Amino acid sequence: MKTLSLFFGAVALASTTAMLSTSVSAAQTLYKPFPADVMPSLSDKGAHHVGVKTIEATFPDTVKNIAGNDVERTLTLEVWYPAESSGETATYINETRSGQVFEIQADASREAPIAKAEARYPVIVISHGYTGYRTLMYYLGEHLASHGYVVAAIDHTDSTNKDVNFAENPYSGFPSTLLNRSRDQVLTLNSISENEFFKDNVDASKAGIIGYSMGGYGAVSTVGGCYAFNDQAAATFTGTQDPKVAALIKNALNTCAGGNDSSDDVLPSWKAALALAPWGGQHQLFDVESLNNIKVPVLYVAGDNDDISGYDGIKWLFENTGSKGSKLLTIKNARHNVAPHPAPKEAYGSEFDLGSYIEPAWEVQKLNAINEHFALALMNCHVKGMSDYCEFLNVEGSSAQVPVDGKKPEPWKGFDDRWALGLEIESK
Repeated sequence: MKTLSLFFGAVALASTTAMLSTSVSAAQTLYKPFPADVMPSLSDKGAHHVGVKTIEATFPDTVKNIAGNDVERTLTLEVWYPAESSGETATYINETRSGQVFEIQADASREAPIAKAEARYPVIVISHGYTGYRTLMYYLGEHLASHGYVVAAIDHTDSTNKDVNFAENPYSGFPSTLLNRSRDQVLTLNSISENEFFKDNVDASKAGIIGYSMGGYGAVSTVGGCYAFNDQAAATFTGTQDPKVAALIKNALNTCAGGNDSSDDVLPSWKAALALAPWGGQHQLFDVESLNNIKVPVLYVAGDNDDISGYDGIKWLFENTGSKGSKLLTIKNARHNVAPHPAPKEAYGSEFDLGSYIEPAWEVQKLNAINEHFALALMNCHVKGMSDYCEFLNVEGSSAQVPVDGKKPEPWKGFDDRWALGLEIESK
């Protein structure tokens, strides 16, 4: 499994991982009250109150696991939505990779009545990395819901911090992750459209997907990229030693658009994808022709020092994605953690835990605000068809405002003067 170490990096575990906390301290607030001027404008909260609800989504039929056996598969979803009014705010309880349990204060009301509107709400699906949990990007769920979306974030079964003992068996959930990421994303969209609470208030024909790391690996497939594992890759990333088994696993993995045979089977509902540090490009695990044929605009976001997904691999995905609206947003001096919420205090006990949240050279809250800004621009432009928001995406080159012939360029649209440093964007 030496190749897998390139994905996870070298993990040195301190003795603290042997003593896992099961108690939960008081709910903590992770965000500081920065002045609005220093954050991009589309990171401002929308006009809607936000409600949140936890639901279960089960595949209607048994599915094949990586071993080829028929199994039932159920996902837990956290769903944010525009609410009629605000009530008692919710909390989100999760655990770090070493099992430290923590509680976060939400900015959403649990089980609040959904706000009625003349037009039904589009649906956004959020997919975490390996490992993670459904509220890893809760800031995006709350933010987009406040702007008129129903947002469903997935606990990917077999792939959460709770499911995987990362200290003792870190790769145990990885085969399931490879197999199920895109399938889970498609199931989630369908489940929201059929759920009794949501079905009369959502327009599932207008949908977007947001995926981080392995969630991005899934999202690229969900909108049309076909996996292209060879026998060696199938063996390496699932840990099998038997060539015959590797060949069978390869055939199981090499699907398109949520487990289908062809990229022609992409659901027409998908209108935009946000791929945050997507994994797989560094190993070229996607068929190039299928990437060329993607029609859905994809905004790739990557740290230029990403040592998990590999910046060159993410750039390879962007360069081979055929949709004209696709873009690559590069975060200078960032590594892989461009998407998670700020670290809870329980993560500060070890690099093992803290290393899945923080960035060496960036304020995580600023990264979250940048994601909020571009996610809203992307979804409003392509999912809701609000052309004014496309202008926030149509920025080019560096954000640094380096003077040209003695004149300083205007800041990117939506950013105040001097406050967009460290970003670059490329377009098709």
